[in-house]
Amino acid sequence: MRRPVWTIFYQFDPWGTSIGGIQTAIRACIRYAPEVFDLRFVGTASDRSHPIGQWRNDELDGRKLRFLPLFVSGNDNVRAKIPTTLTYTAALLGKRIESDFHHFHRLEPALAARGWSGEKTYFVHNDVRAQMLTSARKDALLWQRFPSGYFALEQRILGNFDQVLSCNSQSTAFYQERYPRLADRIHNFRLMLDTSLYYPVTPAAVELERQKLANQLGLDPDTRFLLFAGRLHAQKDPLLLLRALRELDEPGVHLLMAGAGELENEIRQAIVQLKVTAKVSLLGAVSRERMAVLHRACTLVVLSSVYEGLPLVVLEALSSGKPVVSTDSGDTPRILASGSGLISQDRTPVALAKAMRTVLQNPNAFSAECCLEAAKPYQARTVVGAMADAMLERFEVSHAFDVA
Repeated sequence: MRRPVWTIFYQFDPWGTSIGGIQTAIRACIRYAPEVFDLRFVGTASDRSHPIGQWRNDELDGRKLRFLPLFVSGNDNVRAKIPTTLTYTAALLGKRIESDFHHFHRLEPALAARGWSGEKTYFVHNDVRAQMLTSARKDALLWQRFPSGYFALEQRILGNFDQVLSCNSQSTAFYQERYPRLADRIHNFRLMLDTSLYYPVTPAAVELERQKLANQLGLDPDTRFLLFAGRLHAQKDPLLLLRALRELDEPGVHLLMAGAGELENEIRQAIVQLKVTAKVSLLGAVSRERMAVLHRACTLVVLSSVYEGLPLVVLEALSSGKPVVSTDSGDTPRILASGSGLISQDRTPVALAKAMRTVLQNPNAFSAECCLEAAKPYQARTVVGAMADAMLERFEVSHAFDVA
């Protein structure tokens, strides 16, 4: 029997510095995909160092795969005037990708896949209803300006998928209620956490990393670090976090903002206006390896998002043994078990600062052990392995009578 072909579709260069939970989950999926699969990825290129529009054999984190870059996306941490999703979808139109399994991490590109043979799966990474109907600023996503257009597109495409898998329990329920005819195809799935990068170290090693980072930034050696890791976009609402930092009256605390995006200039202005210049470092986009070091060196990871699915940064923090403070968004409240963090029920600077203060002042109540326990079910090797086993079983059943 031939090897099953597994093709993943998303608009990024997996060897590049693109930031985001979807990108991280896809990289983990590639890394842990069993060798029994002929693995392929249809994405974009960061530059023109390789031919565009042609398949090539490559390797990512030790896993061989076939890669098809559709166009050069450049720095996709900053949104282009024409959304990358639309450019990616247009580049796919007219192509026919032969595969046994097609995995889409955005809805729009599946327009090009109508009529393609093979099983199709759509992965939902956000609380779609909250994302479309939020009253927050509408520059985070094109479809937020035209929610009726998105839902019309969704209604047209969703029935073409064999599976719709959501990492957000509210989105799963929303889809099952909205499309009862498809309810048996709509399920929850667990995000893939790569524990080869995010893992706990000894208290002595944490202290060493923290002091080393403080020295690099020219800060007091006793500085405690708060970490914000993500795109500087309206969805993540980093401006709320800066206002909360102003309300936080804890000595020796410094905020690290690791990420890039179109709000960077606005954030720089806010830092000055809020008079927190000495308390914030903008690190820009950092490598995965550097991000893992920041997790180990920090005391607390903070999210201020308007909406989320299940933010992977939460799992990365917990897997590093670090507690999380977050606004009430996505499935984060479901993940944060007792002792692994706090949820700020109110989206205000005062409430978010209060939650951060509680964790900072009570470190023994938020132990590394509690954090690790909360992250355990999401280990990539286990999650990807279970998904791949189910795919392989379906493939073997459907090809049981193939002639060798």
